Amino acid sequence: MPSVAAEHRTDTAPTGRKPVKLLTPTGHLGFTPIEPDSFWAGVAQKPDFIVADSGSCDIGPHALGADEAASPRTWQEHDLELIFTASRRLGVPMIIGSASDTGTDRGVRDFAAIIRELARKHRLTGFRMATIYSGQDIGALKRRVQAGAWTRGLDGRDPLTVADLERTDNAVAVMGVEPILKALDEGADVIIAGRACDPALFAAPLLQAGYGRDIGYFAGKLLECASFCAEPFAGKESILGTVDDDGIVLAPMSGYQRCTPASVAGHAMYERSNPYREYLPGGYVDMSECVYEAIDDRRTRVRGSRWVPGERYTVKLEGAGKVGERALMIVGIRDPNTIARIDDAIAWSRRKVLERFDGPRYQVYYHVYGRNGVMGDLEPVKEIRSHEVCVVVEGVAPTRAEAMEMTNLAGRNFMYARLPGLKGTAGAAAFMSDEVLPARPAYRWTLNHVIAVDDPLELFRLEFEDVQ
Repeated sequence: MPSVAAEHRTDTAPTGRKPVKLLTPTGHLGFTPIEPDSFWAGVAQKPDFIVADSGSCDIGPHALGADEAASPRTWQEHDLELIFTASRRLGVPMIIGSASDTGTDRGVRDFAAIIRELARKHRLTGFRMATIYSGQDIGALKRRVQAGAWTRGLDGRDPLTVADLERTDNAVAVMGVEPILKALDEGADVIIAGRACDPALFAAPLLQAGYGRDIGYFAGKLLECASFCAEPFAGKESILGTVDDDGIVLAPMSGYQRCTPASVAGHAMYERSNPYREYLPGGYVDMSECVYEAIDDRRTRVRGSRWVPGERYTVKLEGAGKVGERALMIVGIRDPNTIARIDDAIAWSRRKVLERFDGPRYQVYYHVYGRNGVMGDLEPVKEIRSHEVCVVVEGVAPTRAEAMEMTNLAGRNFMYARLPGLKGTAGAAAFMSDEVLPARPAYRWTLNHVIAVDDPLELFRLEFEDVQ
């Protein structure tokens, strides 16, 4: 069911709507600092909204499970200061989603606190701030599952179970456009949202202006990663998107980039299992008939997206739970015989670990950089072609002391592996430093599911504050 805030919006809207300009300076606020020159060039174009995503599950499960930021606070403050001061001086709303990398309630509170500090610092008060919370109570989710809620696992997972939830330390729901649209409808000048679908941040002001989900969500898909839709590649340069009845026009704000049909289409298909579909709460955007047209040598217009409603309105759940404590040891190998027999050396190390640490609570991993340290079993090149390799030994155990000892045992046994052809008594491995490095605790994804809801707002909580 559509929310009350969205009842009067249609999936495809009539012509004659006001053009809307959206400025996006980054695809992940705080991950590395925004480039200020292109940002202020974008501000000079007088956008109607400044929009930025600040989170991702690409960073892995640790940040969500431990409820910690993955980005330095100083970088978050840097980016928020640029966006906040520009939006207040222009008198236009700013929309931030997935606050502080994961969109937990802690992240929303932290970003709201930074905004208050910036308001005092720059004497920019007299605005309304909306905070949208997406953190989920594990007990409430259990009750939903026990009551028979419809769920589906993503990426090959089974439907959601109570056991999945019992392994979860923190969970968030990933909001669609409705909570953000409600905040805009209620007059918010600054919106700090929890975990959100990236395109929803851009779709909300477009739906408010009368555009349909077909255009709104597709514009968001094109703009979500800022300068990733331009060439040559650049990380944190600003992009201006202008939406009108003739389509979506993308223009780079840096002086050295271009938004070409190839670069824009490439980003539209980026990170999709089906390159022509962008799945979102309530349906998906069909991009199979989109047309990408160069306006000039730096701008591209796109049209032709189509919204396909789903059978039910579903919201994605993300959750992570702690596995154990972690430690690392870095082992270098240059001996050709050991390199040729690296799997035998790993097997020797693993056997020695099992003599002291056996059972599912103890896990040791060997990341062989120089062979398949990046892609693992997916690496198509099976032969080691380098003259040296680096083995990063990673140990996971219930306690830090056990993780440190187990990792030390695994790493040092590369010195003592009994391999055919080995000559000498000094061993065939070298340590970057003869020590074990303590690491952050190990977390795993426990929730990667969608759950059906009756109201798109029911898993989210909105609060409003007049900052004076």
